[in-house]
Amino acid sequence: MTEYGRGPGSEPWHPEDPLYGDGGWGGQQAPADPQSSYGGGLQHHPQPQQYQQHPQHHQQQYGGWSQEPQQGHDGPYQQHYGEQGTGQSPHHGEQGGHPYGGQQQGRPEEQYGQPAWDGTGAHAQPSYGGDPADPYGGQSMAYGPDQPDLYGTPEAYPPPQPPNRRAPEPEPRPDWDPEPGTAQEDDSFFAGGGDDADGDPDADAPATGRGRGDRKGRGGKGRTGKAGRKRRNGCACLVVVLVFGGGVAGVGYYGYHFYQDRFGAAPDYAGSGNGEQVTVVIPKDAGGYVIGQVLKKAGVVESVDAFVSAQTANPDGKQIQDGVYTLQKHMSAASAVQLMLSPKSRSNLIIAEGSRNTAVYTLIDKRLGVPEGTTSSVAKKDYKKLGLPEWALNHPDLKDPLEGFLYPSSYAVAKGQKPEDVLKDMVARATETYAQLGLAKKAQSLGLDGPWQLLTVASLAQAEGTSHDDFRKMAEVVYNRLKPGNAQTNGKLEFDSTYNYVKNQSKIDLSIAELRRYANPYNTYYATGLPPGPIDNPGEEALRGALDPTDDGWYYFISMDGRTSKFTKTLAEHEKLVDEWNLSKKKQ
Repeated sequence: MTEYGRGPGSEPWHPEDPLYGDGGWGGQQAPADPQSSYGGGLQHHPQPQQYQQHPQHHQQQYGGWSQEPQQGHDGPYQQHYGEQGTGQSPHHGEQGGHPYGGQQQGRPEEQYGQPAWDGTGAHAQPSYGGDPADPYGGQSMAYGPDQPDLYGTPEAYPPPQPPNRRAPEPEPRPDWDPEPGTAQEDDSFFAGGGDDADGDPDADAPATGRGRGDRKGRGGKGRTGKAGRKRRNGCACLVVVLVFGGGVAGVGYYGYHFYQDRFGAAPDYAGSGNGEQVTVVIPKDAGGYVIGQVLKKAGVVESVDAFVSAQTANPDGKQIQDGVYTLQKHMSAASAVQLMLSPKSRSNLIIAEGSRNTAVYTLIDKRLGVPEGTTSSVAKKDYKKLGLPEWALNHPDLKDPLEGFLYPSSYAVAKGQKPEDVLKDMVARATETYAQLGLAKKAQSLGLDGPWQLLTVASLAQAEGTSHDDFRKMAEVVYNRLKPGNAQTNGKLEFDSTYNYVKNQSKIDLSIAELRRYANPYNTYYATGLPPGPIDNPGEEALRGALDPTDDGWYYFISMDGRTSKFTKTLAEHEKLVDEWNLSKKKQ
């Protein structure tokens, strides 16, 4: 098997074979073989386009060389490698001239047929009717001067390629790719030639062929033109800009808040409020941040940090106490601090020094909005569950087991709370204060049985004293009258306050006869010694007076103006003061 044809064999070369009629590449046809199965017929093949580009006889593509006459089987003949282009033999009147200008070359055994030599150097007219196996038998395949040159026109198909140079059929192109090899490179984001603004993107492409140079003038047609590339590159750039812009915006947003959180001023309202009042409860021992959280939750201030900053800036800011405050919403932090330091904002339940439990119960009922007597009923029924210390339990003849333990102070009491919760808070405050003052430690050194009696003495000093200066002297009067062998009062205290406590009244002009007739353990005119328990809730000054009494020998006292007391050591001195008081009453 040769490169361009089949060897001798029994089967003819079928016309549908893609190599059928191929006389060899470059016009080099193998010499005819007298023994060929084609019956000596001469195969004529169309001249490739590149070998018929000029009508004149000239030497082309082979360096101008010619081959001398050779001896063949039928006689010598001459092959001219320069007479290509006419499609005729030297005798132009004969149509039997070989279209290749008599070019036949090759081994004798590979030739398809050898025409007879006529002695003139031209080939004789071939015949195709000799071999019935030849499908083209009897047909003249030669091209004469009247035959059109199908390979010499621009519309012609390219000449056949040799087998070793033939490329596979190209794959079908997508509709959007008008030229092979351009879609992929144009789809690149920054493909070569994409910088349309700088000039012609195809300036460097070859002028002819199927390369980028063929696309000149077609930029507006299809996606591979300049407009298509601009649209794709513009969309891609827009996406990049949006992504980059979004990232910058996000970084800026979080960066701003990070800076504000770390270094910026805390959010704060302006002004002294919007007029809408709100009640807040500040717990005990609350610091600035806790207070700020309560106020922010109630809508008073805008941020906790703003309140803490304002409290720190105010010299008296640390004096804000626990309790109930009536404020306004949307106040500046500085305004909130200033108002909380003013008594006008305080709406706490204030328990005054020396208040009796009956008065305290009434105040709690009103503040909680519950029926009158609710808190008193809870105190009498559940007093053992309210946190009383051990030394305050199981005392006989008590009018109210909680008397003396509703410590005078300011309490955060608001609607919605339960009476038992309020009572627990007060008992806890009293117990803590008594432990701090050391009632249990100092009771015995004062000749008392325990802290319960010391608390009772303090309640008597609180009830009879008219000023803080009186408490120490008043406590000494109690201790002196309790001494065994007391010849002045014979062991009786004879305090009007104890009688008033039993009667739940506050009178000062009581007759001695009336006082001594009323039989009650709390009536110190009737009973000897201390009453069963405290008769009020003493404050800190009265407690300190009971813990540290004077030692001047005082046994008697009288208040001349209701504000101060005069103390005496003997009954005679005391009676003179009583006469002066009675005389002043008559003059009024």
